[in-house]
Amino acid sequence: MSRLDSALEPIYAQVLQRNPGEDEFHQAVLEVLDSLGAVVAKHKTYMDARVIERICEPERQIIFRVPWVDDRGEVQINRGFRVEFNSVLGPFKGGIRFHPSVLLGTVKFLGFEQVFKNALTGLPIGGGKGGSDFDPKSRTDGEVMRFCQSFMTELYRHLGEYRDVPAGDIGVGPRELGYLFGQYKRITNRYESATLTGKGIGWGGSQVRKEATGYGTVYFANEMLGTVNGSFDGKTVVVSGSGNVAIYAIEKVQELGGTVVACSDSAGYVVEESGIDLELLKEIKEVRRGRVREYAEERRAKYVTDGSIWNVPCQVALPCATQNELDPDGARALVAGGCVVVAEGANMPTTPDAVRVLQGAGVLFGPGKAANAGGVATSALEMQQNASRDSWTFEYTEGRLAAIMRGIHERCAGTAEEYGEPGNYVVGANAAAFMRVADAMLAMGVI
Repeated sequence: MSRLDSALEPIYAQVLQRNPGEDEFHQAVLEVLDSLGAVVAKHKTYMDARVIERICEPERQIIFRVPWVDDRGEVQINRGFRVEFNSVLGPFKGGIRFHPSVLLGTVKFLGFEQVFKNALTGLPIGGGKGGSDFDPKSRTDGEVMRFCQSFMTELYRHLGEYRDVPAGDIGVGPRELGYLFGQYKRITNRYESATLTGKGIGWGGSQVRKEATGYGTVYFANEMLGTVNGSFDGKTVVVSGSGNVAIYAIEKVQELGGTVVACSDSAGYVVEESGIDLELLKEIKEVRRGRVREYAEERRAKYVTDGSIWNVPCQVALPCATQNELDPDGARALVAGGCVVVAEGANMPTTPDAVRVLQGAGVLFGPGKAANAGGVATSALEMQQNASRDSWTFEYTEGRLAAIMRGIHERCAGTAEEYGEPGNYVVGANAAAFMRVADAMLAMGVI
């Protein structure tokens, strides 16, 4: 059941009416509004100025056709999106996702989350998100290049380092970002490095950007463990997914003394009690673009196709795959298996009912807008380097990332305490982020 304050119910009803069929967006809005009862009771101005309604409505929604020609000479047509949600704290900032599941509601939910995630970093960036229903996995390099060039030919007019700065996301890695930036540079005849982040190290990219989301999630989880006098040292950890976020979460857990005993992909999961062989996993996923099943075959490890990775006993769980992957049954399995901390590496991977199961059992839960903010934080650091024509070392950049994640944890924990919900990172993250955005909107008038 929702804890939605009666004063906020009409706002949520309006969101449902204005955005029919967009379930993920509804879920993201409700999760934030659930946390704001005490905030709006204390600060009446937010309601009087209708700040919440304004925050729930994107500043701009861009939908466009993406025509391109495949290797057989046949014309293909995809749909592109960019939802520029809120720029009150700085230029719109958020990734571009290429996946067949991408719809307007998907991009709106991600953009809405991005507004609050970016606010928590304390950096001067607004929130937005983009994408397309194009699937790069089934296409050749030439087809991906032609699609990216067509996509950017339409989108470029909405971008700029002071306007909107995309990055990568699911389906958009170094290859896609290279093609996108190349087309932007070609069309504009300007080398505006800070217009796109996640670039290659040799052409304006930042050290640690590849590792940042996974590393940041682990840093945040380590701070959570610290509140109960613990750390990753000696802990058993389960990480869902096996993409970029999961791989570098595994790497940082291992560096901090933890043992990751399971990871997954969309077809199944592998269990290795002695710990995942990270170098082999990187070889299969990053070089061969292979599947977790191949890892299990080469390591002769247990591979499961019809169960849930959350049935694997652990003390820390890091959902790093996709939205709504951890349901109430999975949450109950984690509780039964001795889990004490869950931190989201993906965007909204835990369903609302599963969050309630975890919190009801006393499991510390770190929502994605806080726990996985390391990626966008390092993108903002990339923008700083581009603006100053500078390049920082890996060690310096990682130090900045670690400090930002500690700051986010302190902000969330302190705000939760202030509003009578000690240890509730959902309330802390939502309230702290909302107030930063809302106060800026109030200061700028009716925008």
